Amino acid sequence: MSKLTYKVSYYVLYAMFALIVIVLGLFYFGGQMETPIVYDMDNPANTDALLYLMYGLFGIAVVAAIFQFGSALKDNPKGAIRSLLGLILLVLVLVVAWSMGSGETLTIQGYEGTDNVPFWLKLTDMFLYSIYFLMLVTVLAIIGSSIKKKLS
Repeated sequence: MSKLTYKVSYYVLYAMFALIVIVLGLFYFGGQMETPIVYDMDNPANTDALLYLMYGLFGIAVVAAIFQFGSALKDNPKGAIRSLLGLILLVLVLVVAWSMGSGETLTIQGYEGTDNVPFWLKLTDMFLYSIYFLMLVTVLAIIGSSIKKKLS
């Protein structure tokens, strides 16, 4: 990596850290909305800023991953194609988790909203099952790598 690229990425990283700290400060200490959406619950005034920051950071991560895949494809095509295996496995986990999810409408006292429909219920179950599976894989990878390190 060239010295200029390193310096630019270094300053961009710290600028992003500063932006994250500022937005989190606004979210946690910026007060409440004047007319809360749900009474008896906190509604931070700067929730939109936090959501837009997360969307922006996700977009930056996707663009960076695409550029990194492009450069890896140029240098080592076999390795780059092999790196897509993780993405394919993630999509497979999401599809299996979606099929496991329940679309049965919930009985929620006092809820009059429109989100208690099969699509949103299955989507929520998909994310929960995916998180559980990925946490299990992470724990097993940690245990497996420590055992491998002890044996070698």
